[in-house]
Amino acid sequence: MSDLGLLLRKAREQRGYTLDDIQEATKIRKRYLEAIEQGDYKVLPGSFYVRAFVKTYAETVGLDAEEVLRLYHKELPKPAAPETAAPENVIKPKSRSVQHNDRWGKLAVTLLMWLFPLLILVVVYIYVVQNLPSKAGKADPETPITTDTASPSLSPSPSSTPTITAPPASSPANSPSPEPVTLTETRKSGSTTYYDVGPAGAHTLKVVSTGSWVGVQENSRKGKYLYQGTPDNTLTFPLNGPIYVNLGNAKNAVVSIDDVVVDDGDVSGSRKFVFTPVEGTAGANEANGETVTQP
Repeated sequence: MSDLGLLLRKAREQRGYTLDDIQEATKIRKRYLEAIEQGDYKVLPGSFYVRAFVKTYAETVGLDAEEVLRLYHKELPKPAAPETAAPENVIKPKSRSVQHNDRWGKLAVTLLMWLFPLLILVVVYIYVVQNLPSKAGKADPETPITTDTASPSLSPSPSSTPTITAPPASSPANSPSPEPVTLTETRKSGSTTYYDVGPAGAHTLKVVSTGSWVGVQENSRKGKYLYQGTPDNTLTFPLNGPIYVNLGNAKNAVVSIDDVVVDDGDVSGSRKFVFTPVEGTAGANEANGETVTQP
């Protein structure tokens, strides 16, 4: 096993990840991950993929990818120089493009020559139509508008009927506004951050992922899984009790409580959270094998 592979393997085991977890989070095949840990880079499809896979692996287990590549650059194969294209392949498409443009240019000139007379005819037609004497102007001005001589009705119009307006209802502005959601950080343990969610009442946990592996469990990492995988839509969970959230790559995921975004540092690597609603209950939360008693 190479020094680089040993470093990645220790970081993975310290975080409690298996190769299947890394495969799910990074979408890199398990046999490639095993080859990286063993230092057998011939199994990978090319030298370019070696550096890309090592960088992604390092970020997922919480290491500084650039520092890892710099320290172990001698172990990694160098990427092959790109092949230069033959000059003939550049010259031929250029000449075809010039011929193609000339043909379209001639066609455009021909169309303009035919459309210009038609445009003149359309303008003349519009001018003539607008200046023709209207039939209304030829009508006899002495023609009476109406022959109805009946006197107007003296009955009151419906609009004169008095109306009674009911007193306005109480304004909804007088009703008390809901209390804002509060996220109180109680403590940190490694990469796990513990939050108390207030005020008491119903809350909703949302997770939006753009390529990060997500694990959601009841109470702690040892609790029942509510979801695990890489979602392609928004995950929503009712926050009725403590919930443990594990993000494979926090930079590609957003966690919020009732649309209040949780600060994850916007950094690459794994982040874990435990959210406990302050319902007046003193629950015991477990995370990473430890028990946390809420005040």
